[in-house]
Amino acid sequence: MGMNGAAHIVWDWNGTLFHDNDAIIGATNAAFAELGLEPITLERYRALYCVPVPKFYERLIGRLPTDTEWQVMDETFHRYYAEHRTACELTEGVPALLTEWGAAGRSQSLLSMYGHDELVPLVRGFGIEPHFIRVDGRTGPSGGSKAEHMVRHVGALAGVEPSRVVVIGDAADDAVAARHVGAQAILYTGGSHGRASLEEVGVPVVDSLAEAVEEAGRLAA
Repeated sequence: MGMNGAAHIVWDWNGTLFHDNDAIIGATNAAFAELGLEPITLERYRALYCVPVPKFYERLIGRLPTDTEWQVMDETFHRYYAEHRTACELTEGVPALLTEWGAAGRSQSLLSMYGHDELVPLVRGFGIEPHFIRVDGRTGPSGGSKAEHMVRHVGALAGVEPSRVVVIGDAADDAVAARHVGAQAILYTGGSHGRASLEEVGVPVVDSLAEAVEEAGRLAA
Protein backbone atom coordinates (compact mmCIF):
# COMPACT_ATOMS: atom_id res chain seq x y z
CA MET A 1 0.00 0.00 0.00
CA GLY A 2 1.13 3.53 -0.70
CA MET A 3 1.65 6.02 2.08
CA ASN A 4 -1.33 8.40 1.93
CA GLY A 5 -0.19 11.73 0.53
CA ALA A 6 3.46 10.67 0.31
CA ALA A 7 5.64 10.95 -2.77
CA HIS A 8 5.63 7.87 -5.00
CA ILE A 9 8.02 6.83 -7.79
CA VAL A 10 6.85 4.73 -10.72
CA TRP A 11 10.05 3.22 -12.09
CA ASP A 12 10.61 2.08 -15.65
CA TRP A 13 12.55 -1.16 -16.09
CA ASN A 14 14.38 -1.58 -19.42
CA GLY A 15 17.12 1.01 -19.79
CA THR A 16 16.36 2.49 -16.36
CA LEU A 17 16.59 0.10 -13.43
CA PHE A 18 17.82 -2.66 -15.75
CA HIS A 19 20.91 -1.75 -17.78
CA ASP A 20 20.18 -3.81 -20.87
CA ASN A 21 21.40 -1.58 -23.72
CA ASP A 22 23.65 -4.28 -25.18
CA ALA A 23 20.83 -6.83 -25.30
CA ILE A 24 18.44 -4.27 -26.80
CA ILE A 25 20.84 -3.26 -29.58
CA GLY A 26 21.72 -6.88 -30.31
CA ALA A 27 18.05 -7.83 -30.48
CA THR A 28 17.27 -4.86 -32.73
CA ASN A 29 20.06 -5.81 -35.12
CA ALA A 30 18.93 -9.45 -35.10
CA ALA A 31 15.47 -8.22 -36.12
CA PHE A 32 16.96 -6.03 -38.84
CA ALA A 33 18.95 -8.94 -40.21
CA GLU A 34 15.68 -10.79 -40.86
CA LEU A 35 14.86 -8.09 -43.44
CA GLY A 36 18.40 -7.83 -44.80
CA LEU A 37 18.97 -4.43 -43.16
CA GLU A 38 22.30 -3.05 -42.01
CA PRO A 39 22.99 -3.12 -38.24
CA ILE A 40 22.46 0.01 -36.17
CA THR A 41 24.82 1.54 -33.62
CA LEU A 42 23.80 2.44 -30.08
CA GLU A 43 24.27 6.13 -30.89
CA ARG A 44 21.91 5.97 -33.88
CA TYR A 45 19.40 3.95 -31.90
CA ARG A 46 19.38 6.51 -29.09
CA ALA A 47 18.95 9.36 -31.60
CA LEU A 48 16.01 7.82 -33.46
CA TYR A 49 14.16 5.50 -31.06
CA CYS A 50 10.48 6.29 -30.54
CA VAL A 51 7.15 4.69 -29.68
CA PRO A 52 5.17 3.11 -31.27
CA VAL A 53 8.06 0.90 -32.33
CA PRO A 54 6.92 0.47 -35.97
CA LYS A 55 7.38 4.25 -36.29
CA PHE A 56 10.98 3.80 -35.12
CA TYR A 57 11.49 1.22 -37.86
CA GLU A 58 9.97 3.68 -40.37
CA ARG A 59 12.57 6.28 -39.37
CA LEU A 60 15.30 3.76 -40.09
CA ILE A 61 14.13 2.09 -43.29
CA GLY A 62 12.05 4.88 -44.81
CA ARG A 63 8.69 3.11 -44.56
CA LEU A 64 6.52 1.30 -42.07
CA PRO A 65 7.14 -2.45 -41.97
CA THR A 66 4.35 -4.59 -43.34
CA ASP A 67 2.30 -6.61 -40.87
CA THR A 68 4.25 -9.72 -41.83
CA GLU A 69 7.60 -7.96 -41.49
CA TRP A 70 6.61 -6.52 -38.12
CA GLN A 71 5.61 -9.95 -36.81
CA VAL A 72 8.92 -11.48 -37.93
CA MET A 73 10.97 -8.61 -36.49
CA ASP A 74 9.05 -8.54 -33.23
CA GLU A 75 9.39 -12.30 -32.68
CA THR A 76 13.10 -12.20 -33.56
CA PHE A 77 13.70 -9.26 -31.23
CA HIS A 78 12.08 -10.92 -28.23
CA ARG A 79 13.73 -14.28 -28.88
CA TYR A 80 17.20 -12.72 -29.06
CA TYR A 81 16.55 -10.47 -26.08
CA ALA A 82 15.40 -13.37 -23.89
CA GLU A 83 18.64 -15.21 -24.68
CA HIS A 84 20.95 -12.28 -23.96
CA ARG A 85 19.29 -10.44 -21.07
CA THR A 86 20.93 -12.89 -18.67
CA ALA A 87 24.25 -11.09 -19.17
CA CYS A 88 22.75 -7.74 -18.10
CA GLU A 89 22.72 -6.28 -14.62
CA LEU A 90 20.87 -3.65 -12.62
CA THR A 91 21.99 -0.09 -13.20
CA GLU A 92 24.72 0.93 -10.76
CA GLY A 93 23.43 1.83 -7.30
CA VAL A 94 19.85 0.64 -7.80
CA PRO A 95 19.44 -1.52 -4.66
CA ALA A 96 20.69 1.27 -2.39
CA LEU A 97 18.48 3.89 -4.06
CA LEU A 98 15.38 1.72 -3.71
CA THR A 99 16.20 1.04 -0.07
CA GLU A 100 16.79 4.70 0.77
CA TRP A 101 13.58 5.89 -0.89
CA GLY A 102 11.50 3.35 1.00
CA ALA A 103 13.30 4.00 4.29
CA ALA A 104 12.21 7.64 4.05
CA GLY A 105 8.57 6.51 4.27
CA ARG A 106 7.85 6.86 0.56
CA SER A 107 6.49 4.23 -1.81
CA GLN A 108 7.52 3.03 -5.25
CA SER A 109 6.30 0.71 -7.96
CA LEU A 110 7.47 -0.66 -11.27
CA LEU A 111 5.75 -0.41 -14.66
CA SER A 112 7.39 -1.84 -17.75
CA MET A 113 6.46 -2.47 -21.36
CA TYR A 114 8.33 -5.76 -21.08
CA GLY A 115 5.92 -8.69 -20.97
CA HIS A 116 4.49 -9.21 -17.48
CA ASP A 117 5.18 -12.94 -17.29
CA GLU A 118 8.84 -12.39 -18.18
CA LEU A 119 9.26 -9.27 -16.06
CA VAL A 120 8.15 -10.53 -12.67
CA PRO A 121 10.61 -13.45 -12.33
CA LEU A 122 13.42 -11.24 -13.64
CA VAL A 123 12.77 -8.56 -11.01
CA ARG A 124 12.37 -11.24 -8.35
CA GLY A 125 15.68 -12.80 -9.36
CA PHE A 126 17.53 -9.59 -8.54
CA GLY A 127 16.01 -9.59 -5.05
CA ILE A 128 14.41 -6.15 -5.38
CA GLU A 129 10.73 -7.05 -5.66
CA PRO A 130 9.98 -6.31 -1.97
CA HIS A 131 10.79 -2.63 -2.56
CA PHE A 132 7.74 -2.22 -4.82
CA ILE A 133 4.10 -2.06 -3.81
CA ARG A 134 3.21 -3.19 -7.33
CA VAL A 135 5.07 -4.65 -10.33
CA ASP A 136 3.31 -4.52 -13.71
CA GLY A 137 4.59 -5.56 -17.10
CA ARG A 138 2.94 -5.23 -20.48
CA THR A 139 -0.15 -7.26 -21.23
CA GLY A 140 -1.28 -7.54 -24.83
CA PRO A 141 0.68 -6.78 -28.03
CA SER A 142 4.11 -5.18 -27.90
CA GLY A 143 5.21 -1.99 -29.60
CA GLY A 144 2.63 0.49 -28.30
CA SER A 145 2.63 3.38 -25.85
CA LYS A 146 2.83 3.10 -22.07
CA ALA A 147 0.03 5.65 -21.47
CA GLU A 148 -2.92 3.28 -21.08
CA HIS A 149 -0.83 0.88 -19.02
CA MET A 150 0.04 3.81 -16.75
CA VAL A 151 -3.65 4.59 -16.24
CA ARG A 152 -4.28 1.05 -14.98
CA HIS A 153 -1.09 0.97 -12.92
CA VAL A 154 -1.62 4.24 -11.07
CA GLY A 155 -5.30 3.47 -10.66
CA ALA A 156 -4.38 0.28 -8.81
CA LEU A 157 -2.04 2.04 -6.36
CA ALA A 158 -4.16 2.40 -3.24
CA GLY A 159 -3.28 5.47 -1.20
CA VAL A 160 -1.22 7.09 -3.96
CA GLU A 161 -2.26 10.48 -5.33
CA PRO A 162 -1.35 10.99 -9.02
CA SER A 163 -0.19 14.53 -8.28
CA ARG A 164 2.47 13.10 -5.92
CA VAL A 165 3.65 10.51 -8.46
CA VAL A 166 6.94 10.91 -10.31
CA VAL A 167 7.68 8.59 -13.23
CA ILE A 168 11.38 7.86 -13.77
CA GLY A 169 12.25 6.41 -17.16
CA ASP A 170 14.62 6.60 -20.11
CA ALA A 171 12.21 7.33 -22.95
CA ALA A 172 10.05 10.23 -24.08
CA ASP A 173 7.07 7.88 -23.86
CA ASP A 174 7.56 7.68 -20.07
CA ALA A 175 6.90 11.42 -19.85
CA VAL A 176 3.87 11.11 -22.14
CA ALA A 177 2.47 8.35 -19.93
CA ALA A 178 3.08 10.44 -16.80
CA ARG A 179 1.20 13.40 -18.23
CA HIS A 180 -1.64 11.08 -19.19
CA VAL A 181 -2.37 10.45 -15.49
CA GLY A 182 -1.46 13.87 -14.10
CA ALA A 183 1.93 12.75 -12.77
CA GLN A 184 5.37 14.30 -13.20
CA ALA A 185 8.35 12.74 -14.95
CA ILE A 186 12.13 12.65 -14.87
CA LEU A 187 14.08 11.20 -17.79
CA TYR A 188 17.40 9.38 -17.48
CA THR A 189 20.04 9.57 -20.22
CA GLY A 190 21.51 6.10 -19.68
CA GLY A 191 18.98 4.13 -21.69
CA SER A 192 17.15 4.31 -25.01
CA HIS A 193 17.37 8.08 -25.71
CA GLY A 194 20.25 10.51 -25.85
CA ARG A 195 20.12 13.76 -23.87
CA ALA A 196 19.24 15.92 -26.89
CA SER A 197 16.05 14.03 -27.71
CA LEU A 198 15.02 13.82 -24.04
CA GLU A 199 15.44 17.54 -23.49
CA GLU A 200 12.86 18.19 -26.21
CA VAL A 201 10.19 16.66 -23.95
CA GLY A 202 10.25 19.52 -21.44
CA VAL A 203 10.78 17.58 -18.20
CA PRO A 204 13.91 17.30 -16.01
CA VAL A 205 16.69 15.23 -17.60
CA VAL A 206 19.40 13.60 -15.48
CA ASP A 207 22.53 11.56 -16.08
CA SER A 208 22.22 9.22 -13.08
CA LEU A 209 19.46 7.52 -11.15
CA ALA A 210 20.79 9.10 -7.95
CA GLU A 211 20.06 12.51 -9.49
CA ALA A 212 16.65 11.23 -10.56
CA VAL A 213 15.70 10.19 -7.03
CA GLU A 214 16.92 13.47 -5.59
CA GLU A 215 14.89 15.40 -8.15
CA ALA A 216 11.83 13.21 -7.52
CA GLY A 217 11.94 14.16 -3.86
CA ARG A 218 11.86 17.83 -4.83
CA LEU A 219 9.14 17.51 -7.44
CA ALA A 220 6.78 15.61 -5.17
CA ALA A 221 7.50 17.62 -2.01
